[in-house]
Amino acid sequence: MDLFLGFEYIIDAHKRIFYVYLLSSLLIALLYLYFHPKEKKINLSSKLWLHPSAKIDYVYFFISNIIKILLIYPLVLSAKTVALFIVLFLIDTFGYIRLRTSYELILFLYTISIFIFSDFTRYLLHLSLHKIPFLWRFHKVHHSAKVLTPITFYRVHPLENILFGFRYALSIGLVTGVFIYFFGAKIDIYTVLGVNIFVFLFSIFGSNLRHSHIKLSYYKRLENVFVSPFMHQLHHSTKYHNKNFGGYLAIWDKIFDTHQGSENIKSVKFGLNDTKNYNSVLKLFLTPFKNKGKKNVT
Repeated sequence: MDLFLGFEYIIDAHKRIFYVYLLSSLLIALLYLYFHPKEKKINLSSKLWLHPSAKIDYVYFFISNIIKILLIYPLVLSAKTVALFIVLFLIDTFGYIRLRTSYELILFLYTISIFIFSDFTRYLLHLSLHKIPFLWRFHKVHHSAKVLTPITFYRVHPLENILFGFRYALSIGLVTGVFIYFFGAKIDIYTVLGVNIFVFLFSIFGSNLRHSHIKLSYYKRLENVFVSPFMHQLHHSTKYHNKNFGGYLAIWDKIFDTHQGSENIKSVKFGLNDTKNYNSVLKLFLTPFKNKGKKNVT
């Protein structure tokens, strides 16, 4: 029952709302509000946490979790299957090749390669969700949130969940297959609580604040490399929703000219102009099939 209700998300370090990440984000938020007392009113208000849009997020989270377990997880390809295919393909094409180097170097290279390539493919898929009209219809579900809370992270249509599941399997499987081919099966990554150390660090230092009203920004130069919470909030705004597609790294946005720093931006409006089609849990599931929409319109 706990699995279906989503309670495992709180105790699983692979999940965004793992209790350690929530607590660390809370501490960062409190520190931010200490230095920005004028923002306490909105962030501590029931008008935010009990907003109709937030209530939809809470219900949608539980229902979509059941759909994931029953329908999506059985469909999605596994990274192990992809890795095996890559290894066999490389052996068949180039024969056996084995590079010898220290285990520590392999560990470091595999850890950082997994992180960077996964982040890059996440950027490409996210960009496609905005630029391809058919996919934008489904991604609008996520952008329809009028207020942001950590649970808004899970306001994702099942079709989009399937796409991200395949993206994960293909990206992780490809990198893993290449490393197994060159270095053998004894590969591993640096982890904390079983999570890639880079993902853990980003999660512990406020990933949950991306879907919040805590306008935490970085210095300009740092935002050229890393996506700050406020940069992702800009992405959720009606004005900048075609900017900042990056997950953890902002370098992809810089390379492809989709970068928008947070400097000199004081406030933003979240959501879509078309709100009536997304004002219930049922509509979040069904509207994408009825609403053809246009590319990049809110």
